[in-house]
Amino acid sequence: MAKPSNSEQQARNQLTASRRKARHYAMQALYQWQMAGQALSEIEAQFRVDYDMAHVDLAFFSELLHEIPAQLTEVQEVFEAHLDRKLDDLDPIELTLLRMGTFELMSRLDVPYKVVINETVNLAKRFGATESFRYINGILDKVAASTRELEVSAEKGSGKS
Repeated sequence: MAKPSNSEQQARNQLTASRRKARHYAMQALYQWQMAGQALSEIEAQFRVDYDMAHVDLAFFSELLHEIPAQLTEVQEVFEAHLDRKLDDLDPIELTLLRMGTFELMSRLDVPYKVVINETVNLAKRFGATESFRYINGILDKVAASTRELEVSAEKGSGKS
């Protein structure tokens, strides 16, 4: 396989960084929606005014912000099966991150499952309780095994775990 050119690698790095920022802001916006019950369109408008969104994948931010609440029941059913506690007992940040990671595992097949888990765990390390990243990692590993069965088994079969 040919090595990507510098411009291809630079474009890939920019996409990665812009999606990482989109996830960061989407997590904050979804947390705000969850806690305050504010309209999603108001939250999105507020974020676009109050935050530097110049280097954010705005389409991805908007997708996460609007599609997760739209598919909330389906998303929660997928990860709830793997919880060791009730949904109501989850920390609000953990709940937001599990919704985001599960949605992405279910809907964004263009993003490798390991990337989804890693990005979500990094947000948990930054914003969650001390050990919540371990819990989120464990739940999303199980979600990936059920939602991306072929991808996960192919990865494990090739010895790349």
